[in-house]
Amino acid sequence: MSRISHALSGAVAPPFDPALFVAKYGGVVGCKYGARHILYSQGDVADCVFYFQKGQAQIKVISQQGKEAVIAVVESGQFCGEGCLVGEPLRMWTVKTVTECIVTRLEKTAIIRAIHDDVAFSEFFTMYVLQRTVRLTDDLIDHMFNSSEKRLARILLLLANYGKEGRVETVIANVDHQTLAQMVGTTRSRVNFFMNKFRRLGYIDYNGRISIHSSLLNVVLYDQPADGIGSSEPPSSLTSRNGL
Repeated sequence: MSRISHALSGAVAPPFDPALFVAKYGGVVGCKYGARHILYSQGDVADCVFYFQKGQAQIKVISQQGKEAVIAVVESGQFCGEGCLVGEPLRMWTVKTVTECIVTRLEKTAIIRAIHDDVAFSEFFTMYVLQRTVRLTDDLIDHMFNSSEKRLARILLLLANYGKEGRVETVIANVDHQTLAQMVGTTRSRVNFFMNKFRRLGYIDYNGRISIHSSLLNVVLYDQPADGIGSSEPPSSLTSRNGL
């Protein structure tokens, strides 16, 4: 199994109950945030971990030159801010909500105590971190060796939770072409080109929201361009008028 297909499969970690954790170790349960809320910013003090009970958020980094990139999407059932547990003094990125979210704040000291005292939680959290590491490694390999078209197809499938049993969401909302371009590491014009191409070939539909069809897996699992004809990379100056 290739690393790309492996990233779209694998065991799902057992559920985490933030209410039980907070009752035992302390924390804040169920804080509600609207879309576009900044949970924390790059450079803030890193003193806690956040667990998403509902919603989605983007993890962004900004270079010293002001260039911005989306490096991941956090969704329900996932953590962010774990770097504080290994001595990271400041946040390395910014987390901004995309949809309405319900988030639990878990203090650094509480998680460290739980890791030492609670075998079940320690096993759960270790497995979660290992799976996140595998995903990030796959993302890096994907970015280094695959075309923009293939990277975009993989990101769309991951956003739709393909490969996660019982969690497939054929419709992706609140993700525009600029965000996809930042995640893929290319220009918006190229994303426009490939999205129109995927729609023409019946892999997706979109009209404000993106509908993903399982046939999009063909782009990820096979090396040939989606239509099997010519180069999969458009001219860098090409801009679609049909983008989101």
